[in-house]
Amino acid sequence: MRGYDINISNPQNHIESFMKRLLTSFLLILLILLAVAAASTLHAASLEEVRESARQGDAKGQFRLAQRYEAGKDVKRDIAKAANWYRKAAQQGHKKAQTNLGNLYRSGKGVKKDYGEALVWYRKAAAQGDTKAQINIGMMYAGGMGVERNEAEGLKWLRRAADEGDTQAMVHLGTMYRMGKGVEKDNKKSTEWFRLAAEKGDPGAQHNLGLSYFWGRGVKKDYARSVKWHRKSAGKRYPPAEYSMGLRFAKGNGVKRDYGKAASWYRKAAKHGHPSAMSNLAIMYRKGQGVGQDYSEALKWFRKAAKRGHPPAQYNLGNMYLKGQGVEPDPDEAGKWFSKAANAGHKAARKSLKSLEGG
Repeated sequence: MRGYDINISNPQNHIESFMKRLLTSFLLILLILLAVAAASTLHAASLEEVRESARQGDAKGQFRLAQRYEAGKDVKRDIAKAANWYRKAAQQGHKKAQTNLGNLYRSGKGVKKDYGEALVWYRKAAAQGDTKAQINIGMMYAGGMGVERNEAEGLKWLRRAADEGDTQAMVHLGTMYRMGKGVEKDNKKSTEWFRLAAEKGDPGAQHNLGLSYFWGRGVKKDYARSVKWHRKSAGKRYPPAEYSMGLRFAKGNGVKRDYGKAASWYRKAAKHGHPSAMSNLAIMYRKGQGVGQDYSEALKWFRKAAKRGHPPAQYNLGNMYLKGQGVEPDPDEAGKWFSKAANAGHKAARKSLKSLEGG
């Protein structure tokens, strides 16, 4: 048979060739396993090195060990131990440890909440140029936490951090100018601070700049530029921007109206925990708008948003229980959700609750 050229003249050669390939594969797997084991050993050694460095009194080692305890990285999460090691590093002048220790005192995690003590450590770090500490001092003065409320003093500290290039401080300043807190309301200055941070890549600033263009605050209204900045922010998985992109496609502002794309953006924001996006996605499922009509999906997303305290979702969830959409009719459950929404000031929920109670 000449159609198939199979050489079977020396089967021993085939066996030897197969065994060589098998041995090569075995050695390759063994090398991979050894490399993994070595990496694990190195990882464990790295933790021990950090511990030893901390025990020897090295501030950087103490700070790194504190970070591990705070995050639960390679160790069991223990905020009290994190606070202890942050304190040791902070007492040696480690500015980031000072800021993080201040954060724990401000939140009351791992230590007893103490705004005064938080401010002490923030001031030490701020004196060394730590912009996060400067921002925190600014926010404490603006909010009157541990100090007498003084928005002008808060603004001073935020500007100091912003002048060092901190985008978070720029966003805070933009917000203060937009709302007129500690300064005279000035949409133009607000937008300029948002722009400075946005151009540095801050997603919150990009979203706020997009809103400035959308509403025409401090700039000429421009839907196209609004979409441009919202898209940049949403590309960084910033939930408010993902939600805003959903709104743009649902309304056709700056883009061609597309309910399918609106639903897609709402879903992204909803999966990232945005209650309004959850509620809007639920409405689209209930109506079959941009997605196939699905009461079960609508009920799921209304419930998620309602549990996060979103009044319109609570009202809509009550309606679904009342009408038996995606669930068995349950007036008691409907009344529960109407009541929650009504207590939050939702007028339609108050009316529905009154009707349900026979009033």
